[in-house]
Amino acid sequence: MKTSRKSKIQIGLLLLPGLLVFGIFTIYPILKLFIMSFFEWDFGSMLSHRFIGLENYKEVLGDEYFRTVFINSLVYTLVTVPGQMLAGFLVALLLNQITRFKVGYRVLYYLPVITSWVVASLIFKYVFNTEGLLNYFLMNIVHITSANVRWLDTRWGGMTVAMLLGIWKGIGWNMVVFLAALQTVPTDLYEAAAIDGATAWDKMWNVTIPSIRGTILFALVMLTIGGFNVFTSIKMITGGEPGHQTDVILTWMYHKAFSTGKFGYAAALSFITTVVLAILAVIQFKLMQQKDQ
Repeated sequence: MKTSRKSKIQIGLLLLPGLLVFGIFTIYPILKLFIMSFFEWDFGSMLSHRFIGLENYKEVLGDEYFRTVFINSLVYTLVTVPGQMLAGFLVALLLNQITRFKVGYRVLYYLPVITSWVVASLIFKYVFNTEGLLNYFLMNIVHITSANVRWLDTRWGGMTVAMLLGIWKGIGWNMVVFLAALQTVPTDLYEAAAIDGATAWDKMWNVTIPSIRGTILFALVMLTIGGFNVFTSIKMITGGEPGHQTDVILTWMYHKAFSTGKFGYAAALSFITTVVLAILAVIQFKLMQQKDQ
């Protein structure tokens, strides 16, 4: 008993620093943010804030701009998540077949992942700017257009550039995840399928994909969360222009909190986003479970 109690005390002391950091920098901010969402909390009421109940949530849900930024975030996620997963999976399949220079190829495909979002966003902005590299190429090299195309001056033009960046940045991460999963698939399954006369497509659909279903679900959930949390690329490439039409949830939240000072509104928006992401994650888990059954 004494030894057991002593071990528990030692374990508790070892866990205490990590729990304190987690509580101070994660749990407390979340609870504080949740409380703020029920108050009129802005630059003018930092010291004396007024309880207003669900008014912030009503304002968010009734805001026309919220619907715009939510649709932008949803479209961004629906385009970039399948794009990243499909491209990363195809690259992983190719790398899984080769035997020479495999490490070098992995590094090349993973480089965009470790590239700074700020640097990558500025490069894409330079390429797609009105007087940028792409317009120069189209006008002066291949002579396809006679005037500069304003790629970033429209809602879906700017969103398309951001989505291209998101897919390019995510291919390497998906490649690593899927490559690790592919290497765990037993070769006996492929040999048995070959004996039964299965084609390459049959092996893919009936052996490979079912064997890595857990990895697919993990990537799908993580990328969905990441898609709704996009911030840097939108902020650096379009800045929400024109007229906040290319804003997404996080950039709009940032604008409302630090440009207009409506921290209560921003807090309510953050929890609405959390609920939406939780619902999407549950739906994804349910769909994958049904497919397994």
